[in-house]
Amino acid sequence: MKKRRIDIITLGCSKNLVDSEQLIRQLEEVGYSVTHDTENPQGEIAVINTCGFIGDAKEESINMILEFAERKEEGDLKKLFVMGCLSERYLKELAIEIPQVDKFYGKFNWKELLQDLGQTYHDELYIERTLTTPRHYAYLKISEGCDRKCSYCAIPIITGRHISKPIDEILDEVRYLVSQGVKEFQVIAQELTYYGVDLYKKQMLPELIERISDIPGVEWIRLHYAYPAHFPTDLFRVMRERDNVCKYMDIALQHISDKMLRLMRRQVTKEDTYKLIEQFRKEVPGIHLRTTLMVGHPGETEEDFEELKEFVRKVRFDRMGAFAYSEEEGTYAAKAYEDSIPQEVKQARLDELMDIQQGISAELSAAKIGKQMKIIIDRLEGDYYIGRTEFDSPEVDPEVLINSSEKELEIGQFYQVEVIDADDFDCGFECSRLAAAFGKFFLPFRDFKADEDKVVADNQRPFNQHAVTAE
Repeated sequence: MKKRRIDIITLGCSKNLVDSEQLIRQLEEVGYSVTHDTENPQGEIAVINTCGFIGDAKEESINMILEFAERKEEGDLKKLFVMGCLSERYLKELAIEIPQVDKFYGKFNWKELLQDLGQTYHDELYIERTLTTPRHYAYLKISEGCDRKCSYCAIPIITGRHISKPIDEILDEVRYLVSQGVKEFQVIAQELTYYGVDLYKKQMLPELIERISDIPGVEWIRLHYAYPAHFPTDLFRVMRERDNVCKYMDIALQHISDKMLRLMRRQVTKEDTYKLIEQFRKEVPGIHLRTTLMVGHPGETEEDFEELKEFVRKVRFDRMGAFAYSEEEGTYAAKAYEDSIPQEVKQARLDELMDIQQGISAELSAAKIGKQMKIIIDRLEGDYYIGRTEFDSPEVDPEVLINSSEKELEIGQFYQVEVIDADDFDCGFECSRLAAAFGKFFLPFRDFKADEDKVVADNQRPFNQHAVTAE
C-alpha cells in the first residue's frame, strides 16, 4: 500500500472518462500520485467511477466495488470511494448493502471527494484534465443529461435534464487541450443534436463544431451520439466544407419498424429515418455512419425483426453495434410493457443481426483495398504500429496495423497509406465484427509520396460495449 497514491477505476462510457480525468487533475494538484485503471492497484485510496446504464454494466460496477471492498477488509486498502451513474441512481441502497465504502458520491458531486480528503477543489483548473488517452486525442463532453423520453432508457433518470456547456467554455477547453498536444477531438454528449437549446434557445451544434474547427491545431473532429429526430441539417454543410470535421457520424437509430419506433417513443418514423440517411449520403459525400440497434424490446415480433434485418441489409452501415433489450426499473417500458421475449430469443436475434453486419463490414472494408487513406498512429503494440482513419473512432472501430520493422513512425503523427488487404474477425456480439485493413506505408501526411515500402495492417482491438450501448 503506497501512501498518497490513489487508484481510479473508470467503468462505462467516455463521458465517465472525462469526469475521471478532471478528478485526476485535481488530485494531482494537491499532491496525490494517481494511477488510472491499474491492473495492479497499490494505492492506499481507490475511487471507482461506475456505470448504471444496463444490467450488464451495473453488474460489472457492483462486482468491482465488491472486489475493492474485500481488499479493504483484508487491509490492502485504507479508503474506498464510489462515484458515477450507478452511485447516482442507487446511492442510499448501495450505502446500506456495501458499508465498506467510505462514501458514495453521485455523478455530479464528486468535487466533495476532495473536501473529504481534507483538500480544496481548484476552480481555476476547471477546464484542465489529466488525459488517460494517448495525448494526441481526447474526448470533449459538451453537455450532460437528456430531455428525450425513450421507453427503455434510464439515462434521464440518472443524469436529469439536458444541460449544455457554454460555447466559450468548450472553446477554452479545446485551446487548453491543443496546448497539451491534442490533435483529435471526439465530441460526445448523451444527445449531441439538442446542444444549445437550453442555453441559446436553438440547436447550436453546427455553430459549435464550426468554431471548434477554426481553432489552430484541431486536425480531426468526430461526432458521437446523435439523435435522428429534429436533426440539425446545417451540420451537413459544416461536415462537407470543413476538412478537419471527419466524415463520420455516430447516430443511434435503435429500430426501423414504425410500430417499434412508436413503442420505443423515438419521435421518428421509418420514412424519416430513410430520408435522413439518404440526406447524409447526398449532402456529405463519403460519410461513414455508425449506428446502434436494439433487439428484443417488448412488442418486437418476428415480422418487426425481419424488417430490421432488411433495413441493415439495405442501408449497409459502415459501422454498427447492437444490444438486447434490458428492462430498467423506473423507465416507461418497465412500467408500461411486459418483458415477455425470452432471453434466448433476444440473443438469437442479436447474433443474427450482427452476422448480417459482419458480412457487410467485410465487403465495405474489402472495397477500400487499393485506396489511399490518411491515418493517425495511436500506439506501438508488438511488431505493429496501430493507427486509424478519419472513419474510425478509438476503442470501437477498425484499426490499421503497420509493420514496425519497415520504418520508424511517430505516435500521434498523421501518415498516408494505401490499403492492400482486409481481414475479417469474429469476437461475438460485443465486437463490431468489422474487417481490418492492411496498408502500404508512404510518408508522413504532410510529405506524401506514392512509392514507399509496403507494410501490413490488421484490426485486432475488440469493440468497447459500453461506449456504444450507452445511448
